[in-house]
Amino acid sequence: MPTPLRLILASSSRYRKELLQRLHLPFEVRVPEIDETPLPGEAPEQTALRLAAEKARTVAATHTGALVIGSDQVATLDGRQIGKPGNHENALNQLRSMRGRSVVFHTALCLWDGTLEGDAAAQCENVQTRVVFRDLPDHELDAYLRLEQPYDCAGSAKNEGLGIALIERIDSTDPTALTGLPLIALTTMLRRAGVSFFGG
Repeated sequence: MPTPLRLILASSSRYRKELLQRLHLPFEVRVPEIDETPLPGEAPEQTALRLAAEKARTVAATHTGALVIGSDQVATLDGRQIGKPGNHENALNQLRSMRGRSVVFHTALCLWDGTLEGDAAAQCENVQTRVVFRDLPDHELDAYLRLEQPYDCAGSAKNEGLGIALIERIDSTDPTALTGLPLIALTTMLRRAGVSFFGG
């Protein structure tokens, strides 16, 4: 019987950790130390893909032979990147700018196979999710932020929590992508890497 591959999530996000736990696979968590600043003139999807790959590659460099999962999300409004707000005032301004509007979330995923070399080591994909926000008044947006404090989330709303009440519609091929880790894409990549989910 083959030895199971060591699986590592390269992330500090508890949301990604919770999502990966759904797959019932043993895994470790390592936090990658990288600069997440977008490059000048870089398209949102390029930023997300580059950072997802960089997170996975950075952790893989010190964990020989492991399968390493990197992911990154960039939210965009009218093609402009929307980062993590960091505080209440920035979050309120973000939600004001998005109300009644359509926001595209680029959730990039990279699976780095430490048993392979060169370009063959990386499987990468960008999963897009289009979110239409409700046109809500300031006092509701302010109340939401005080309740959930989603200051570490791009777009200032947790769709897996009360933030779902801010949303009118979600269009995506993967319902887990918006939360931060596209599990449909990930399970496809893991299967290619030889991971079995149901034995056999």
